[in-house]
Amino acid sequence: MNAVHGQTPGKVPEVTLLFWIIKIAVTTLGETGGDAVSMSMNLGYLVATAIFAAVFFVAVGVQIAATRFRPWVYWAAIIATTTVGTTLADFVTRSLGIGYAGGSTLLLVLLLASLAVWHRTTGTVSVESVSTPRSEMFYWTTIMFSQTLGTALGDWTADTAGLGYLGAALIFGGMLAVIAGAHFWTRVSSTLLFWAAFVLTRPLGAVLGDFLDKPLASGGLALSRYSASAVLLVFVGVCVMFSGKRAAGASH
Repeated sequence: MNAVHGQTPGKVPEVTLLFWIIKIAVTTLGETGGDAVSMSMNLGYLVATAIFAAVFFVAVGVQIAATRFRPWVYWAAIIATTTVGTTLADFVTRSLGIGYAGGSTLLLVLLLASLAVWHRTTGTVSVESVSTPRSEMFYWTTIMFSQTLGTALGDWTADTAGLGYLGAALIFGGMLAVIAGAHFWTRVSSTLLFWAAFVLTRPLGAVLGDFLDKPLASGGLALSRYSASAVLLVFVGVCVMFSGKRAAGASH
């Protein structure tokens, strides 16, 4: 799903297969990391959300202040959005009692509203346009809503719909395969396909994260949330390092 060819002139990475691999790994990390703080540390969803929200604002602030694309800064901001998205979605759907259906509907409305306002203000929601502080603000707001929505969708599909973690993973993986096919074999807008894939990678990562750390009786592997998060963080780090070297090599 290459929305762009070569390194974009803005502040976001080239959209390649490696981008999507990192994105799925990061969203899986967001689930295990978010649950580690809210559940394993027994801090609760609200306190965990406050902690991750503070990290989110700092990370996005550094990203916006950067004068050019920096892989480590960008992906740190993505990790921040996916961890706060995990705990915020859990707080909205569970602590506030809205439920997965209500939470998903609310977050979908917020996501579409963010895209609509962004498009009305700048004339485009393409990632190629993300090169100014204003466009970045819209970009990160949209990502924040998409990450939170993805968590609620993943839980809804795996739990309420009764598909289980692997069943839900197959559903979302299949939908992503359809989007990839549409990219390669149709003339559907690459911008539309990008955002559809960006949203769907989050519930995929959410159910994969739950599969790793949920109890055996619930269909998970009962792995330590701390260990799973550490392994995923190392994997993401290696991928980001590799992508940075590729970008540097392409620029010479």
